[in-house]
Amino acid sequence: MRIRGSGVLVGALLALGIAAGSASAEPDHIMFPERFAQPPTIAQCQSALGVECYGPSQIRQAYDMQPLYNAGLTGAGKTIMIVDAFGSPTIQSDLATFDSTYGIPAPPSFTIATPDGPVNPNDPAALGWAEETSLDVQWAHAMAPGANILLVETPAAETEGITGFPQIVEAENYVIDRHMGDVITQSFGATEQTFSSSQQLLSQRSAYFNALAHGITVLASSGDTGAADYQLDGTDLYPFPAVNWPASDPLVTGVGGTRLQLDENGNRIAPDSVWNDPALPLFGTTPPTAGGGGLSSVFGRPFYQDGVRYVVGGRRGIPDVALSAACSGAVNVYLSFSPVPAGWYEFCGTSEASPLFSGIVAIADQAARHDLGLLNPSLYRLGDSPFSGMDDITHGNNTVTFVQPSTGKTMTVPGYNATRGYDLASGLGSPDGARLVAALAGFRQEHNRR
Repeated sequence: MRIRGSGVLVGALLALGIAAGSASAEPDHIMFPERFAQPPTIAQCQSALGVECYGPSQIRQAYDMQPLYNAGLTGAGKTIMIVDAFGSPTIQSDLATFDSTYGIPAPPSFTIATPDGPVNPNDPAALGWAEETSLDVQWAHAMAPGANILLVETPAAETEGITGFPQIVEAENYVIDRHMGDVITQSFGATEQTFSSSQQLLSQRSAYFNALAHGITVLASSGDTGAADYQLDGTDLYPFPAVNWPASDPLVTGVGGTRLQLDENGNRIAPDSVWNDPALPLFGTTPPTAGGGGLSSVFGRPFYQDGVRYVVGGRRGIPDVALSAACSGAVNVYLSFSPVPAGWYEFCGTSEASPLFSGIVAIADQAARHDLGLLNPSLYRLGDSPFSGMDDITHGNNTVTFVQPSTGKTMTVPGYNATRGYDLASGLGSPDGARLVAALAGFRQEHNRR
């Protein structure tokens, strides 16, 4: 997958003799190049970057997490497994800085596993994955401060097609077989059409069947290019709607993107909308920045989406849920690995949304007193009613217009509108943490009594 930043950051890396990596050799997040010595306020980000930015207290308020913490529900006794290539050489100290700055307790346990062999921190792709790792770890922990963190590192970058997935599958099967955690979050994916065949993609699913058997929840981000998605070269986009796998897998909960608009206290000043940013000065018009969503070309409609067949037809539709991902409402992340100057940076993308949701799932597992496993049947049975724990999103779309790098032509890939009920831009909507945890834990307990 891909990392994006402005030419300022890429130029700085090249000047230091560091390869920025090809467009297809990095995870799918977006990092602003501006460094802040301290976590910036919304006003400071607006002044320096032209966007808003948020810290843990604001995101927690937006997702109604405080009632859970007040009840002692912090993810205690549960472990979030974060899967990333290469990891970050400074992740433990960077998380400690993030925690001390924001007054968040350290996780009870933070361990690193390399089941598929040691990683090479000098790989040209390692820098982008270190950034991704920092985003994933810091924000999963911010949402579930009492949960353990297990960072699962793999030695090969996931790009497009099958590349990197055999190592991911092996590593995930290792930690699943030993039930080393309770929820897996994956901030990566490859366009379904970049696999050589549907069978090649299907051959990489063993970890998800394994997770199903072990009662472990698996999440994946839905991508950052709206209804479009990357071709095998990782630069051009397909001129038709396409989606990412593993977010499209029926055994995975696909997590899409929204735009939050919050005040300094984390209160909404406008309704959430589908993430679809206009051209930002730092990033220009190419490629687009919008939440992924649409219909799978590989998987048919799973049983739990029968109730939304009027939307998905006979195909698997994603996302299932959607959380904060917009670059116009980025989040603060602390980095200190070389050659990036130590400090606070702004991140966005559905690589943010998946770890955010992993924290809510870990707390729901704690509340239910056992792992909830595959969430999708429960999510769709609960739906998006006022009592479901999901807030419906009815604003925005993920149609994208972009300049195709290889041809210079402007293209539009039509996407999907947010509507009342389930849609292919925002899924079932955005979670209200307190309500969704209560609904999921209560539903599971009721299901177990039958």
